[in-house]
Amino acid sequence: MKLKSVQSQSADVLILVVCSFVLVSLLFPLLEPAISLAQTSIFTIRQPVVGEISFTTSAANVTMAGSLAGLTGGNATGTTLVAVQTNSATGYNMTIAFTNNPAMRGETTGSTAIGNYGTTTEPTFNFFASTSAVFAYSVYASTTADLDQSFKSNGSACNTGAASTANTCWMGASTTAFMIVNRSTAATSSATTTIQFRVNIPNNPTPAVQSDFYTATATLTAVTQ
Repeated sequence: MKLKSVQSQSADVLILVVCSFVLVSLLFPLLEPAISLAQTSIFTIRQPVVGEISFTTSAANVTMAGSLAGLTGGNATGTTLVAVQTNSATGYNMTIAFTNNPAMRGETTGSTAIGNYGTTTEPTFNFFASTSAVFAYSVYASTTADLDQSFKSNGSACNTGAASTANTCWMGASTTAFMIVNRSTAATSSATTTIQFRVNIPNNPTPAVQSDFYTATATLTAVTQ
């Protein structure tokens, strides 16, 4: 009787030991993930980089080439260039706006006899003189794709086509900012834009142009896209 009881207890203990071993074997990988032959732990490191933009070459003041006769007239031209650098992956745009309307003012007389060129909403293909003295500008770029579509041409009209040519698309000055560059990629090595200016005084202009130094002030604004 005693022997059977001992044998029964031994069997129970054996079953308990076996069950415990099986249970520990199943739970061990879950309870002790760091103790094994190999484990992986994947994580990320994130660093934001903001877009920046700067003028690596600022537009210089322009002195028009040649004095103009106020009665018999003539043409004078001048240029300035600007270079922009940006790390913005989507590029930048640049606008030009003039301080006064009309842009050109006599420094001493305050004369506004040199008016804005005929169009301030879309450039004209080639320059058209009038019976009045006018001031105009044109834009071209070292990379044609940088130009706003307004200053691209197809050889006979502006705001269409894909060509960028000097002395082609002329625009009147405006106090409202007008986009001249619209680049869609980064310019990490700088992108150069050239702005041309032209003053035309016809023979016997109306109104008459008084003798003076005439000055226009412009502002270029470059913004990341």
